[in-house]
Amino acid sequence: MLILIAGPYRSGTNDDPVLIKQNLDRLEAVALPLFRKGHVPMIGEWVALPLIHLAGSTQPGDAAWEEIQYPVAHRLLEKCDAVLRIEGDSKGADEDVRVATERGLKVYYHIDEVPDAN
Repeated sequence: MLILIAGPYRSGTNDDPVLIKQNLDRLEAVALPLFRKGHVPMIGEWVALPLIHLAGSTQPGDAAWEEIQYPVAHRLLEKCDAVLRIEGDSKGADEDVRVATERGLKVYYHIDEVPDAN
């Protein structure tokens, strides 16, 4: 399965780059275990951040950031088979879960819930 990993990225950071990086590290920490279970992990920021940079964003939350950040995840959800929602408060991740549920995708809340594909 192609599985979107959803969780805090900017939430709770007050836009502190160190805290944002820690959040991205937590999202990425789940990617390898998902891959080893036989799936393709996807994190919206892997797609969004280069596009945001190319669009000329200078800070989180500016117009270019808003144009791309959340729409990327929603477009990815059109291709994904499931979502893995990791812990932590995040309006964006909660919205990903809502969209995934509307589309009938499976939502997992812990890596151990994701079945092995191997």
